[in-house]
Amino acid sequence: MEQLFKERKEKLYLFKSLRKKRQQKRKEVPEGLYSKCPDCKELILTSHLKKNLSVCPNCGSHLKLSAYERLEMLYDQGKYKELYKTNIKVNPLDFPGYDEKIDFLQKKTGLNEAVVVASGKINETKVITCVMDSRFLMGSMSSVVGDKITKAIEHATKRKYPLIIFTASGGARMQEGIYSLMQMTKTSAALARHHEAGLLYISYITHPTTGGVTASFASLGDIIIGEPNALMGFAGRRVIESTLKQKLPENFQRTEFMEEQGFIDLIVRRQEMRSTIIRLLKMHGKGA
Repeated sequence: MEQLFKERKEKLYLFKSLRKKRQQKRKEVPEGLYSKCPDCKELILTSHLKKNLSVCPNCGSHLKLSAYERLEMLYDQGKYKELYKTNIKVNPLDFPGYDEKIDFLQKKTGLNEAVVVASGKINETKVITCVMDSRFLMGSMSSVVGDKITKAIEHATKRKYPLIIFTASGGARMQEGIYSLMQMTKTSAALARHHEAGLLYISYITHPTTGGVTASFASLGDIIIGEPNALMGFAGRRVIESTLKQKLPENFQRTEFMEEQGFIDLIVRRQEMRSTIIRLLKMHGKGA
């Protein structure tokens, strides 16, 4: 009995020693050194991933970008001027905890809201760009988001600049109710005036683009571009399947499916994003 107890004690000591060594090894790997692809689950050196524009080198999955990362990729020498960046906090329904959540996200992300508006040159052509950022409440459309996008559209219309909007959104922001839904008509009306002025608007769909954003400015582009395998839809897949009582195709609501149905004009890999936009600007007489 004493021998058995001694053996178990030795095994327990050995187990604790091995676990301690493993923990020490883990600590030796700096945090953020590797990133995990959400699709193929492979670990990739973060530095390699950034060099590849956050596209997985193993499976080609387009990982999410921050608004600022995308703007640096897009504008000449990565230079642009950010517009409407003053921190504004709106809580029209006095939703409990909403103000605190906005304060927290502003500090965490460095954004004032879920969209960044920029002005700069793409191949020497002045362009206004809006980039939605899903890190801020899933890029949901608040009254501030709608106001920033509307101001950007009006700015582009007044100065006769082309406009690009990169969408990434979970839809309307529930904490603002009807005030959020009103942004659909507000942005759409501004885009109608931009169109009447004969100006170019490119809608660029990134993952995911859903709800009221899909049902408004995301679908109103003169040219609609999608990143590979990005989700684009209004209601969710399960809601539609339960309503129709039938199974939907595997790629339903993905950009490739939307292109087949004629909702999207072309699918563009991120490595070709800037060159494609330059070519489109030239085609519409807006490039050198």
